[in-house]
Amino acid sequence: MTLVLNAEALYLELLRGVRLLCQANSRLVGITSGGAWLAERLHKDLGLAGTFGTISSAMHRDDFAKRGLAASGKTQLPFEIKDAHLVVLDDVLYTGRTIRAITNELFDYGRPASVRLAVLVDRGGRELPIQADFAAARVSLDAGQSLALARDAAGAFSFDVKEK
Repeated sequence: MTLVLNAEALYLELLRGVRLLCQANSRLVGITSGGAWLAERLHKDLGLAGTFGTISSAMHRDDFAKRGLAASGKTQLPFEIKDAHLVVLDDVLYTGRTIRAITNELFDYGRPASVRLAVLVDRGGRELPIQADFAAARVSLDAGQSLALARDAAGAFSFDVKEK
């Protein structure tokens, strides 16, 4: 069976959901790389003041020795984390291990007032008790498949579904 997901249509649903999650003083934080792409575009489309942040899970992953540090995966939080209301964005929620790692990374910068999670796709298969506050879609994939967000030169989103 071939899974076909319209990433642009799902983005519009995510935009609606994030609008509901945001408070007047919320800050967007995107997980590198797909979540950061989403945060960048959502920040613009929502007309939010200030800037958005990006966060890497690399330093707090339980498989850091195996994966290493990606050159593109740098945390940049150009605002105060302490007492902030954060909406964390990711492209695909799967095991929950990335969310656990970025939560640790966030707390290295301070203690936020709240952290909400919004994802483009929740594919199930959790290994940790973590769930999104908003998911634009929920799909079921075999453990041998991977799903990743892609972005073209014009900024349009699509998905790559691959066999591992």
